[in-house]
Amino acid sequence: MEIKMNPIYFIVITIAKAMAKSLFDVKVINREKLIEHGPCVYVANHQSFLDPPMIGQLFEREIYFLARKTLMDHPVMNFGLPYCNVVPIDQERPDPGSILKVLRLVRKGESIIIFPEGSRSEDGQIHEAMPGIGLILGRLAGVPVQPIRIEGAYDCLPPHRSKMELHPITLSVGDPIHFTEAELKAKGREGQLAIGRKIMDAIKALPLQP
Repeated sequence: MEIKMNPIYFIVITIAKAMAKSLFDVKVINREKLIEHGPCVYVANHQSFLDPPMIGQLFEREIYFLARKTLMDHPVMNFGLPYCNVVPIDQERPDPGSILKVLRLVRKGESIIIFPEGSRSEDGQIHEAMPGIGLILGRLAGVPVQPIRIEGAYDCLPPHRSKMELHPITLSVGDPIHFTEAELKAKGREGQLAIGRKIMDAIKALPLQP
C-alpha cells in the first residue's frame, strides 16, 4: 500500500535518511520491535537537534514531533516546522491547546515522538523528565508508549556547539512500557513525575550494543 506524505515532510525525511546512512552510519538495535502501524507515543532521550530527524527517518510513515514552543520564535522555524509535523508546547506550563492537539492526533490514529526531558542534554547524559509527559499519557490510556534511546548525537552536535562533527549514531528500540491504571490516574505533580521516572528508566535500560 502506498503511503502518502506531505511534500515538505517527504523531502526532509528523505534527506534525513541519506544523512543517517552517509554521514552518521546510524545503527539500529532491535529495529524489529519498532511499532510502525497504528497510534503510538514514542519517548526518547534528547541529545541534539539531530535527534528528531534521526529518529523520524526510521519510519516509512509521517510521525509528529512534540517540541518546545521557543523554537517557533525564529521566523524561518515558525514557517517551516509545522510542515514537518512539529507541535509546539511550553514544557514548563503545558497549555491546554497544545495538549488537546496531541490528544486528538493520537486518538485519530497518528503517532508522536516526545522528548520527556524537555530540552537537549547539556552533558549528553539522560536526565529527569518534565511533568508534562505524565499529563499527556494520563489521558491516553491504552495507547502504546515505546522507548527509543539515541546515542552519539551529542558528539555530533551538542547544545553548546554550532559546528557539526561526524560521529556514529546508535538508535535502540525497546518494548512498550506498561503503566498500571493507578499510575496513569495518579493526581498532581508527583504522580506525573513518577510516570516520567519510569519512562527515563526504561530509556536508560536500552542496550547500545546488539
